[in-house]
Amino acid sequence: MKRLTLLSILFLLGSVAHLTAQPKYEVRAVWLTTIGGIDWPHTYARNGIGIAEQKRQLTDILDRLQQVGINTVLLQTRVRATTIYPSETEPWDGCLSGNPGKSPGYDALQFAIDECHRRGMELHAWVVTIPIGKWTSYGCQQLRKHYPKIVMKIGDEGYMNPEVLLTADYIAEMCEEITKHYDVDGIHLDYIRYPETWKGKKNPDHITRIVRRVHQAVKRNKPWVKISCSPIGKYDDLSRYSSKGWNARRQVAQEAQRWLYQGLMDQLYPMMYFQGNNFYPFAIDWQENSLGRSIAAGLGVYMLHPKERNWPLDEVQRQLNVTRQIGMGHCYFRAKFLLDNVKGVYDLAHDFDRQPALVPPMTWTKTPVPMAPKVLEVRRTIRGDELSWSGAQNMSKGPYLLYNIYASEKYPVDTDDPANLIAVRHAQTSLLVGKSSGLQHLVNYAVTAVDRYGNESPATQEPVLSTALPAAFMPNDGRVLTVTRKSEADYLAVLTMQGRIVYSCRNQAQVNIQTLADGVYELRSLNKKGIMHRLGFFIIKRNQPWRK
Repeated sequence: MKRLTLLSILFLLGSVAHLTAQPKYEVRAVWLTTIGGIDWPHTYARNGIGIAEQKRQLTDILDRLQQVGINTVLLQTRVRATTIYPSETEPWDGCLSGNPGKSPGYDALQFAIDECHRRGMELHAWVVTIPIGKWTSYGCQQLRKHYPKIVMKIGDEGYMNPEVLLTADYIAEMCEEITKHYDVDGIHLDYIRYPETWKGKKNPDHITRIVRRVHQAVKRNKPWVKISCSPIGKYDDLSRYSSKGWNARRQVAQEAQRWLYQGLMDQLYPMMYFQGNNFYPFAIDWQENSLGRSIAAGLGVYMLHPKERNWPLDEVQRQLNVTRQIGMGHCYFRAKFLLDNVKGVYDLAHDFDRQPALVPPMTWTKTPVPMAPKVLEVRRTIRGDELSWSGAQNMSKGPYLLYNIYASEKYPVDTDDPANLIAVRHAQTSLLVGKSSGLQHLVNYAVTAVDRYGNESPATQEPVLSTALPAAFMPNDGRVLTVTRKSEADYLAVLTMQGRIVYSCRNQAQVNIQTLADGVYELRSLNKKGIMHRLGFFIIKRNQPWRK
């Protein structure tokens, strides 16, 4: 009865937006599909122009994902016994060049990693494990030619046989190849289960054997690389709720919760593409069995489309609210439906994740946190505030450190408040916070070091305090902003310190800012051609003495 009561409360509260404070740590992910170019790429790379266009498409996608707070990109890397990188084992997928087996002329995985890291996002290599495509497809043919004993045919589809010992070794070697050659943040196993059409008994030990071999292969090279999978959205029947004949454990021998208990998985992304009692009790079950690992509910935003199930938008909103209330992250399936703003889902995501969040640290590894930078220097110049720091030390066996930078009108800067984050997973030991010529800055700064396990050091605060409100900041009373610098542009846009547009309106002397959270913002003019110019900065800090 206790769970029923909790479920009823969560369902009712989930209908109301923003009941739960924005968390500092939360997985906010998306599946970015490459098969057939259905998410990316939308054109072929057959020359330099084609390569540049594919790169432009991907950077546009990542920019838009960053604007809605995505911090984890699951990029389909092994497609169907084919890859989007120059593998020593499997051929190129045709999604890049248009011809299976032919190079597109560049390393798409490396490019994606660099672009994600430039934006402070993690990139996880999404590896499709058991299915290898149509029996006559190029990847399946090549695998059949070289490893006939591990390939089987069901209908007109090819699969790797999970019950053959060599299958586990082969998949593990693929994951090890990616881990050794690329600076990925995770290996994401898809379809790590028996085919639904499998004849005969399904033995979970065979699937677990594959997972264990992948874990060994990845962790012996880079123990900070997260291992995850996307299990079927219902683990098993619950005492009060049936899975209605479709669950991970019994139907396809996918014992994902057991893998958490055995330490074989760092994250789970259950594919919870359901509504009502087919979603909420099973979400609670996943979280209750998380053992402190990260669970991100896979949200079927494709179901919003009229050609799918034509869900109402408030179903996704409720699922977002409930999963946050119980401590889960969220992962959108898939990128195209999110970015196409089907029924306003992109706008919903933009509003729901209105402050940045960090990927939760891998606390279960029990690795020591880094030492904080010893020095943080801030030079206030005509170009803006030039930050530099030094002295941080990595106390784990991982590679280079990253840095989180915080800013606030209040001193010392509260680094527990995600609203103060202005840069995450920053790779350099310096940062320019630009501003208009002659602008006197108000905010104070702090910096922390982060290792590849996500452990964050104590904060190093700026030694110089700035506690008075300068006249150069545009005045506001927490409700209305007075625009002190005029422009002939058609529109005004309000941006976060990360460059994300959070509000826009027609050009006017006063701007309604009641819907914006406390924090530091930039105001820019915006013309019909999309060209923006900075007008200045303003700070929303309600109920402060200087407002009275």
